[in-house]
Amino acid sequence: MYTDTERCVRAVRSKDARFDGWFFTAVLTTRIYCRPSCPVVPPKVENMTFYPSAAACQQAGFRACKRCRPDTSPGSPEWNARADSVARAMRLIGDGVVDREGVPGLATRLGYSARQIERQLLAELGAGPLALARAQRAQTARLLIETTELPMADVAFAAGFSSVRTFNDTVREVFALAPGELRTRAARSVRSPATPGVITLRLPYRAPLNPSNLFGHLAATAVPGVEEWRDGAYRRTLTLPYGHGIVALTPHPDHIACRLLLTDPRDLTRAISRCRWLLDLDADPVAVDDQLRADPQLAPLIDKAPGRRVPRTVDGAEFAVRAVLGQQVSTAAARTHAARLVTAHGIPVDDPEGGLTHLFPTPEALACLDPEQLALPRSRRTTLTTLVGALADGSLRLGTDSDWEKARAELIVLPGFGPWTVEVIAMRALGDPDAFLPTDLGIRRAAQELGLPSTPAALTARAAAWRPWRAYAVQYLWTVDDHPINHLPV
Repeated sequence: MYTDTERCVRAVRSKDARFDGWFFTAVLTTRIYCRPSCPVVPPKVENMTFYPSAAACQQAGFRACKRCRPDTSPGSPEWNARADSVARAMRLIGDGVVDREGVPGLATRLGYSARQIERQLLAELGAGPLALARAQRAQTARLLIETTELPMADVAFAAGFSSVRTFNDTVREVFALAPGELRTRAARSVRSPATPGVITLRLPYRAPLNPSNLFGHLAATAVPGVEEWRDGAYRRTLTLPYGHGIVALTPHPDHIACRLLLTDPRDLTRAISRCRWLLDLDADPVAVDDQLRADPQLAPLIDKAPGRRVPRTVDGAEFAVRAVLGQQVSTAAARTHAARLVTAHGIPVDDPEGGLTHLFPTPEALACLDPEQLALPRSRRTTLTTLVGALADGSLRLGTDSDWEKARAELIVLPGFGPWTVEVIAMRALGDPDAFLPTDLGIRRAAQELGLPSTPAALTARAAAWRPWRAYAVQYLWTVDDHPINHLPV
């Protein structure tokens, strides 16, 4: 979009928050870059130039605006709607892979050479993987500076910087303030002291967002010990590269409040990325709803409660295991089966607030389970153990960087995997916005009540007009049934 100057200028002049994250406005006279919705008076058109990423702005010598804080914009929805190498690279960079494994590790995961990845990212985003990771480190550093009392040296290494000097130079360059000045400014605006060890932040999103199905689904399917709904917040444990964490997510009209308790602050970038992915916060609900509303059968559902998101997962392997446990059983039964696995094979954790007791077991931990002790039909035991084995030995990888069609092909050949299981994993674990469940009982009931074709083949043909947003159509169709997944818990 950043190449369409006229459209960008209109967005800036109207201060349209829907375009935050799509592009950034750099002002040639002040050398500042802003989000489109920046509240200041828009600059003259001849003084504006547009970039596709904050990293490209920083690389061109612009610093972040202190009013609109463009580094806290929602991410571009483009990376969630695509499965090409650039989109997969952006999701991996968002997960902190470059900080942990370097550019060679990023390239290996994607199956390309480091030079190819560099060239593709430069062509599309105006910045290479190192510059993109640097911009993310700066954002992480700002969060730690403003929300914790960690010494600056600890902040530097937790944010992924290789030295304190690099950390100081980057913060000054990006924010035009020294780290100590950032903390002083934040302290003046804080009304109450922060809880020691807890990082509190706001997760932005593009309006509208309907929390009912999003948090209702997560709460209704929560695995005891790993997830819970408490005091208006969804809480769960997180398995992270350097340790574990506990997160509490609370919906608000203009943001999601996020409270993180981490055993290692180096996991902050990954934890934030996982939470945003879980809640589908980088989606563009206006674009999705506008296309689905064109179908007269779907329009009333969308007009009644627009802005539905796809509830995802923080770990693809975890969700695949839970999807198998949920085959042909009720939601309550699936939770019971999962809770038994957690108790037997999960790692215990301490929750200061009580309620959460374990991390969900990893595939490696589940690889040694005795299938005879599972209260499942024999065929489903085989399905589960085969899946766990493939995940544990690395022959099957389910993550934000997965190629959607390749993952589908690898899943469908596993014993006991039919179209429903494959598509629900594609929708919630892989994040494919076009995943579709025509054989789902709730979808078929909704189709029949709305006057849509109720057979899978006919419904799939009708749903071609909903592409590439069929996963969002599923969320609206599920609302036809009065199921707990559609309501926030009391």
